[in-house]
Formats: sequence, structure tokens, C-alpha cells
Amino acid sequence: MSTAVIVGAGPGIGRAVARRFAREGFALALLARREETVRAAAEAVAEFGVPVLGLTADGADEDALRAALDTAADRFGTPEVAVYNAAVIRPDRVGELPVRAHLDAYAVNVLGALTTAAHLAPRMARRGHGSILLTGGMPEPKAGYVSLSLGKAGVRTLVELLDQEYGAAGVHVASVTVAGPVAPGTAFDPEDIAEHHWRLHTQPRRDWRREVVHAGV
Repeated sequence: MSTAVIVGAGPGIGRAVARRFAREGFALALLARREETVRAAAEAVAEFGVPVLGLTADGADEDALRAALDTAADRFGTPEVAVYNAAVIRPDRVGELPVRAHLDAYAVNVLGALTTAAHLAPRMARRGHGSILLTGGMPEPKAGYVSLSLGKAGVRTLVELLDQEYGAAGVHVASVTVAGPVAPGTAFDPEDIAEHHWRLHTQPRRDWRREVVHAGV
């Protein structure tokens, strides 16, 4: 059975991605910072009857994140797809946040994605196939969201670096850039955004894209 690992399986995009892959019969490893978030995500996919492993880990805690990924691999093997969806989203302008707060946000927004990819992509490469998909955003930087703009620019660069490192070995690395506020029933419905993750994972290698922008139109 194919497996999807979703880091940041909270309400919104993470949960919608879990449902999209569960609908295709994927076993799921669902990671979030809080147990109640993991339980809610597991309940959201229960109707599909697929195996689900819920794990708690903070994307900024490298040791905990790697341990959770190892637990998922011990249970299900190397995943077919890993989705990194964790983010710190808050408004802030230039000079408002101390350096420590910027570092904390960057640790979740970018470095957690790097840890996830560095932990799983080599295993996918040895196997010869797999997908690493990162949820991005902020196609244009916004002065009212400095830390998030910096983080999402980092995600875009990280995709390019990971593709250079693992693309030739068969690992499809890509981002889904969300250009607006996510909310059900709007142009930025999480179910529609999750469809991009599925399409990227199932793209033939000759058609691989490294970024899809969901602009809500």
C-alpha cells in the first residue's frame, strides 16, 4: 500500500490533503504539534478506511521531527509522497519582530521542510521515485507579512535546491503556492488546493513542474 506523510496535518490544507490521498487508498502518517489536531485529522479521513498513524512533532524540533518520520517509516516503509504544510502565519511589519521571533518562524516555515526532505528524499532516491511537496505562498512579498514572506521565499528556493540534489534520481520536488487566505467555500478552498498536491504527485516525469500557483481564479 502506498503511503503519504503529511507534516502539518491541521485544519485547512493539511487535512484536505490527507483526505485527497486517503480517497486514493493511501495509508497516512499524520504529524502535527498537538495530539488533538492529530486526532481530528484522523477522524476526518476515517470514512476512507485506510491505515492511519498519528504522530506529534513540532516542525522546528529537528530531533522530534526525525523521530516521528522514522516511526512512520518503520510502520509503513518509505513513503510515496511527503507533504510539508506546517507554517507560522501572522502579520508583522519590518522591525516589529525581534530576531528570535524571526528565527522561530523560519525554523517552522523553511527548516522543518528541509529536515523532512533531507530525512526522506535520500530513501526515495535510492528507490528511484517519490514526491516531496511543500505548501508555499506569498508569490509576491507583502510588507504586512515580513516573516511569512521571507519564509515562503525560502520554500521556493528550497524546492530548487532539492530538485538539483534529488530530481535526477526520480524524486519530484515541487511547491503549491497559495496566493490568498485559505477558507472553505471560497476561491481558496482547501479541497481545491489539495487537488494540486495530488496532480503534482501523479504527474508523469516528462511533465514535472516545480511550482503550481493557486491564484483563486
